[in-house]
Amino acid sequence: MSTLEIKDLHVSVETEQGAKQILRGVNLVIKQGETHAIMGPNGSGKSTLAYAIAGHPKYKVTSGSILLDGEEMTTLSVDARARAGLFLAMQYPVEIPGVTVTNFLRTAKTAIDGSAPPLRGWIKDVKTSMTALRMDSTFAERNVNEGFSGGEKKRNEILQLELLKPKIAVLDETDSGLDVDALKIVSEGVNRAKANTDVGVLLITHYNRILRYITPDFVHVFVAGQVVESGGPELAVQLENDGYDVYVAASAAAASAIASAEASDAAAASAPAVNA
Repeated sequence: MSTLEIKDLHVSVETEQGAKQILRGVNLVIKQGETHAIMGPNGSGKSTLAYAIAGHPKYKVTSGSILLDGEEMTTLSVDARARAGLFLAMQYPVEIPGVTVTNFLRTAKTAIDGSAPPLRGWIKDVKTSMTALRMDSTFAERNVNEGFSGGEKKRNEILQLELLKPKIAVLDETDSGLDVDALKIVSEGVNRAKANTDVGVLLITHYNRILRYITPDFVHVFVAGQVVESGGPELAVQLENDGYDVYVAASAAAASAIASAEASDAAAASAPAVNA
């Protein structure tokens, strides 16, 4: 059983004003077969966590570790992390002009497995997954995400999840922009991938609605770059009813207390010594 372990992870991102700390000591353990939902307000660092796990060069790990089966991921390139078994379904999938869905999928599968999949079985698997995701067969010859609707892009991400069979999948707001029918189809795809491959899922979302179709084992509240509370599926219902205000207020109070203590320590250190 594979395990993704995130230990005291601190991540910064470069801005026009310089480096900005986003993640401030994240600790999580996700095992194969488990579904972990991360919920939190806008700007809390959820997507930063997703990109840091995947190895986006814009996001710099300043301290801490990302371990997959005990192997440090932070020193590996994006493609090496994918070959190790990590997968990211992006919140905003990018268009790749000139590369068809068929070529993209087969090239990715070959790179991850180290050899090309047998053609006949591969074609069958692609058609089966596309049919289950209500994707017209013509999508296979279209350029990746080019001219796709929001729902089509998200289904294409889940198509990759089903076919590439990672150990751990990070789904960054996969429910964003989906109508009810598309949400059900995408959720069914995630559940199908879990049933067939026992993939571990880290599902990032704002809302409880996708968790009505994908039942989480654990729910984590993410505020100001940290996990501030964890619980079961009932926590997601509580968040939908009550919002994040209580957690945001508590986090702000804690940050203010720390800043005040640091200021006092700095003032004490700079004060002139008094001779007895």
